[in-house]
Amino acid sequence: MSLILDAYGRMVMSGQAKDYAIGMHKDQAIFAIFRRHAEHPSWQVIKTPAMANAQGAFAVLGGQGQTLKRGRDLRQVLRVFDTRRFAIVS
Repeated sequence: MSLILDAYGRMVMSGQAKDYAIGMHKDQAIFAIFRRHAEHPSWQVIKTPAMANAQGAFAVLGGQGQTLKRGRDLRQVLRVFDTRRFAIVS
C-alpha cells in the first residue's frame, strides 16, 4: 500500500490528483485516483490475485478503462505514473 500512496502523493504534489478511493471486492482490490472530486476515476490501480499466474496480479487502468500497464511486480507497474504523458498541459 505504501508504494501506491507514494505514487499518489507525487501526483497530488504535481497537481494531477486531488482525491482517491479504495474498493474491496470479492475477487479484486481497487485504488482509484481522481483528478477532481465527484468524477469518474482518472486512473485505477487494481490487484486481481486470480491473474497472478497469467498476466500478473497488478494493473493500472486509464480513465477510459484502457490497460496502461500490467505485471507481477507492483513497483514496476506503478512506473507508468513516472512517464511524461501524465504531465498537465495548460
